[in-house]
Amino acid sequence: MGHTDTIVVGDVGLPIPPGVLKIDLALKLGTPSFMEVVEAIAEDMVIEKIVIAEEMKLDNKETLHDIQDLFQGNEIEACPHELFKERTRTAKAVIRTGEARPYANCILQAGVHFG
Repeated sequence: MGHTDTIVVGDVGLPIPPGVLKIDLALKLGTPSFMEVVEAIAEDMVIEKIVIAEEMKLDNKETLHDIQDLFQGNEIEACPHELFKERTRTAKAVIRTGEARPYANCILQAGVHFG
């Protein structure tokens, strides 16, 4: 992925816009989890920014804390869920997980690896 390209990691219910590549990893409800997929991607991708739905702050604090712990020092932007869904339209792909907790979705924006 090029600098500023985005990829979405979504829960089992996140709508995937027409025309956006869908990578469906959901094996069964809860598997794989949202964080398992995010952690695997973070191992190999330079991520400069993470976008989450504002609603995660109230309705899924556990996942919010997991994101904050994993991406310490990275910009984490929150926007209303409806705007979040609109922003998925420009993603290179949406990865569907088996996650069933509310608002367990994020947009990962690619950074650049220098060195």
